[in-house]
Amino acid sequence: MFINFEGIDKSGKSTQISLLVDYLKQKGYEVVQTCEPGGTRLGEKIERILLEPSTKEISGISELFLYLADRAEHVEKIIKPALEKGKIVISDRFADATIAYQGHGRELDIPWIEELNKRVTHGLSPDITFLLDISPNLAQKRSGSEGKDRIENEKISFHQKVRQGYLKLAKRHPERIKVINGEGNVEEIQLTIRKILAKHLRRKKNYVL
Repeated sequence: MFINFEGIDKSGKSTQISLLVDYLKQKGYEVVQTCEPGGTRLGEKIERILLEPSTKEISGISELFLYLADRAEHVEKIIKPALEKGKIVISDRFADATIAYQGHGRELDIPWIEELNKRVTHGLSPDITFLLDISPNLAQKRSGSEGKDRIENEKISFHQKVRQGYLKLAKRHPERIKVINGEGNVEEIQLTIRKILAKHLRRKKNYVL
């Protein structure tokens, strides 16, 4: 099973992923936790280019292809091998992020991005996606003024477009993308995630929570 988490920066993805991974391992499942960008050795180098503040401006198309290169490597080296072994893969970001950030945020052609995503993933898509939705204003408060990466340093208008992009994706794919209010209590958010996942897994013969 392939699970991924999406949302604007500082939406709480890392915290919720960590809690869910621990929970599933306690239930006896083999879980592979990974992320984009940076889930592979090559991905770590790409991540430094993409997120290092000193990199400053990168053209939207160059940024897009760097993320796609990271994803292609991620699928081949991490995700596919783990899924073939029957493990649960939980990824911090996947193809939806490129549509939200480079499609809606950078205003690149979305159908073109969708086609490129299909090619680099060989059509692989998460079984379920948890979209942690928070306001960009709250995200800015959570990130503070120091230690921001290149994307976090974008203007709030950019993050507003990204958020709206995610919500449009959720409306297009309601069976897969589950929108969760990320502004609440951490424990309550995790319980909501577990309930949704348990309901989803009841349809799967090999998974029970």
